[in-house]
Amino acid sequence: MSAIKAGIIGGAGYTGGELIRVLINHPGVAVEFVHSKSNAGNLISQVHQDLLGETDLRFAAEWHSKIDVLFLCVGHGEAKKFLATNTIAGHVKIIDLSQDYRLSVNGQRPTYNGHSFVYGLPELNKEDIRSAYHIANPGCFATAIQLGLLPLAKAGLLENVYTTGITGSTGAGQGLSTTSHFSWRANNIQAYKTLNHQHLHEIGQSLLQLQPNGKIDVSFVPWRGDFTRGIFISSQVDCALTEEELYTLYTTFYEGHPFTHVSSDPIFLKQAVNTNKCIIQLEKVGSKLVVHSVIDNLLKGASGQAVQNMNLVFGFDECAGLKLKANYF
Repeated sequence: MSAIKAGIIGGAGYTGGELIRVLINHPGVAVEFVHSKSNAGNLISQVHQDLLGETDLRFAAEWHSKIDVLFLCVGHGEAKKFLATNTIAGHVKIIDLSQDYRLSVNGQRPTYNGHSFVYGLPELNKEDIRSAYHIANPGCFATAIQLGLLPLAKAGLLENVYTTGITGSTGAGQGLSTTSHFSWRANNIQAYKTLNHQHLHEIGQSLLQLQPNGKIDVSFVPWRGDFTRGIFISSQVDCALTEEELYTLYTTFYEGHPFTHVSSDPIFLKQAVNTNKCIIQLEKVGSKLVVHSVIDNLLKGASGQAVQNMNLVFGFDECAGLKLKANYF
C-alpha cells in the first residue's frame, strides 16, 4: 500500500508531540503538515526537543485538504469550533482526540460531512472503525477503565463499580497550572473531580453497549500522581465467578486484540509506559473482584490509540508504527 498523507491540527502539546513521534516512524504515513498558530515557522524539534534529528518539519501556519487523514489534537471544545468554521474535503478521514464527538445524543452519533463519528475503542468497535470516516478517540481514564470492565459487561455481570485511578502530570496538558508544577507534584498526590469526572459519560455509554439490560453504576475517584505519564486503575465489583473462570473470560474477550493483555502476575505502571498496551490483572478475594489496568495516558490513552484507529481505517497492520519499547528501567 502506498503511503497515506496525514495532517495534524494543534501539534504543539503533549498529544501532538507523541502523535508526530509515532507518525514520522510509521511505514505507511507521510506527514504533510503540523499546524500550530503559536509556533508557525518554528522547527518542530524546537518545541518537541526529543525529535531533534528525527524530522526537519516546521510548524505550518496554513493547512489544506490534500491529505487522507486529519488528526485534531486541539483542546476540548476546539474541535467542534474548527469543524464548524472550516471546510474539510469529503474524502478526508478525521480522527478527533478531544472529547467533542464521543457521546451520542438521543441514541444518535454526532456527524460531520454526512458521516457519523465512531467511538474509537478498537477492543469494543473494531469492525465499525474499519469502515468509519470519522473517529472520536476515547479519553485516557475512559480507555483504562473500560478495558478493565468490558469483559464483565459482555457477560452481564456489572452492577455497582467502585473505581480509583491515578494519572501522571502529562494528563493535565502542557499548559502550566498550580497542580502541574514540579514543586506541587513532587512528593504529593491529590484526589480531584471526585465522582464527577467527565469521562464517566463515555464509560457508561460503552458499558451499556455490551450490557444494555440493567443499571450499571460506576463511582470513580481520580487522583493526581507524583510522576509524569501513565494511568493505574483499580475497579472493584461483586462477582461470583472463580479467578480461573474470570481469567478465561478476559483472555477470550481480548483474543485478537494485540494491545490488551491479561497478566496472572501483579502488574505495574512501567510495563505500559511508552507503549500502546493495556495490561490487566485480576484479583479475587471472597466475593470481591478487583480489576487492575494500566496504560500510558499519551499513547493508548490518546495518540497511540489514534494511530491504531488510523491503521484500522486504512487497512494497515493494526500494530504498524506502534511496536514501542516500554520504559521498564
